[in-house]
Amino acid sequence: MIEVLVTLFILSIGLLGVASLQFIGSFSNADALNRSQAVILNQQLAERLRASAVLSDNGDGLVVDDGYFDPDIYNFANLSGCGGGNPYQCYCLALPADIPDCTVGQCSTAEFAEFDAYQASCAIASANPMANLSLTCTDNNALDGDACSAGSRHRILLSWPVENWKNIDRELNQVCNPDAGAEPQDCVVLDVTL
Repeated sequence: MIEVLVTLFILSIGLLGVASLQFIGSFSNADALNRSQAVILNQQLAERLRASAVLSDNGDGLVVDDGYFDPDIYNFANLSGCGGGNPYQCYCLALPADIPDCTVGQCSTAEFAEFDAYQASCAIASANPMANLSLTCTDNNALDGDACSAGSRHRILLSWPVENWKNIDRELNQVCNPDAGAEPQDCVVLDVTL
């Protein structure tokens, strides 16, 4: 009888270890899924930038419309009426009236920028409703008329909040977390030069 109790005790310790491993594995899988989706979505936006690039009037190379660098067109910041619900369900199941429909007619480059930002925001919201997208430019020629001159670096940053597991602090990336007091974020960054 004692041997059976010892065996059950050892077996229960082993099963607790397997359960803990399963929990850690699911936590790690969620992180990996978020990162994989972010890489795909960043690449899609980079391809949209390349597809909408035109020759610069001010120099040699390609530029995109200055509207792409307006932070208000990403993450549905230019739309209202959601009320804190799931942004995908609020904005993406039907095209909002404020967004130009560039699939059926001619759009200006500024309208394409707004339409691309809307579609990218919907793709991100369907994958991770807590994620935020930003597109910035490090302009290499501030004297010309382009917000992002030919040959400048475009930075696509997709970030999302992360949780610490078992109160173990993460090593935070400074690119993802420029504000030390804010909620910890993880991110994927893609730098593109057209």
